[in-house]
Amino acid sequence: MATVTVRNLPDEVHRALRVRAAMHGRSTEAEIRDILESAVRPPERLRLGTALADLGRRVGLTNEDIEAFEHLRDKTPATPLRMG
Repeated sequence: MATVTVRNLPDEVHRALRVRAAMHGRSTEAEIRDILESAVRPPERLRLGTALADLGRRVGLTNEDIEAFEHLRDKTPATPLRMG
């Protein structure tokens, strides 16, 4: 796992982080990890696989439809792109 050092953190911010961590019953370091994860990986982010599965259900795709797509799919290997 990576390590991050935050320099020049104002005392009042550090104090607020400690208080917030105590309110959540965890260490300051664990609180900071939770804040950072929430900021960069919000729970409402789009998950492509889930979105496609939901779309398939909404339009009424069945297992038989998926099998038909698999049967029709071109399975020949792609030709590498040649430069120059």
